[in-house]
Amino acid sequence: MRAVVIHAEKDLRVEEVTPGEPGPQQVRVRIEAGGICGSDLHYYLHGGFGAIRVREPMILGHEIAGHVESVGSEVTRVKPGDRVAVNPSRACGHCRYCQMGLQQHCTEMLFYGSAMRFPHVQGGFRELLVVEERQAVKVADHVTAAEAAFAEPLAVCLHAVKRAGPLLGKRVLVTGSGPIGILTIVAAKAAGAAEIVVTDVVDGPLPTAVKLGATTAINLMAEPDRLKAEYGAEKGAFDVLFEASGNQHALTGAFDVLRPGGVIVQIGIGGSFTLPMNVLVAKEFDLRGSFRFHEEFDWAVAMIGSKTIDLSPLLTATIPVERAVEAFDLAADKSKAMKVQLAFG
Repeated sequence: MRAVVIHAEKDLRVEEVTPGEPGPQQVRVRIEAGGICGSDLHYYLHGGFGAIRVREPMILGHEIAGHVESVGSEVTRVKPGDRVAVNPSRACGHCRYCQMGLQQHCTEMLFYGSAMRFPHVQGGFRELLVVEERQAVKVADHVTAAEAAFAEPLAVCLHAVKRAGPLLGKRVLVTGSGPIGILTIVAAKAAGAAEIVVTDVVDGPLPTAVKLGATTAINLMAEPDRLKAEYGAEKGAFDVLFEASGNQHALTGAFDVLRPGGVIVQIGIGGSFTLPMNVLVAKEFDLRGSFRFHEEFDWAVAMIGSKTIDLSPLLTATIPVERAVEAFDLAADKSKAMKVQLAFG
């Protein structure tokens, strides 16, 4: 079968690999759609991020969906032919953090397409993938594989919204309108936020952000003073800030418009930041990280299947797997692409 394998920076190949057979409690999924994520792009463009580097050939991909081809003898949740979204997170279930209900921090985590461990955890950009039964989450009959492949990034954003606490009636600011920023808007709207303002430094993605739930969109490059002018009175208007760009200036630039006691949920990963601690202390901000997800994956699948959201505006292009390099180059060009998916089979 074909798989998308990263060997080093800018060395991405479509190679033949051997498919596995499912064990008694496993499922073999024929992958149909795979979304290219920011972490996939880091491996492609830079060979990794920070201290995490590709040290051996690794199959990329963790935003994946397809249909069940075969199941092990003890599998009861799905059957051959079922369309499923694949949860790329395999927590051990036994370590200290799994027992605390913090499975996303599992000390033995196996997360698809990740070089955080060595040997690396091989990913899901392949035509056939054997997964544990619990990872194959059945989707509604009307949901396409392309839609189901959005379950993973939506789960990331549902977890971020959970980290923020109740949003009903709250005023929310989202900095960064890439796929994670816009899916955070979707999640915040579903949680009852009364107002959602999104900012970016380019116009391109902002109309999509508005289409999917933002009440106001601001290009800070074109209108650098607008955010503070409209939302900076009385020490700030927003109750919650979701920082989705991974940019230090986006985070600190929002401090003037976040009210005292406001909650900051940092989703974007941008390396080391320098923060004005005097402001953070004086305004008593509550700074919270948000990392991956656990039960939120099933929530995302249910939300996509409910027909209450339409994520199709996020999908820029679907490109056959044999043209994977072209797909990655397009996904890396943020002036042209929001979300690019690979089509398998």
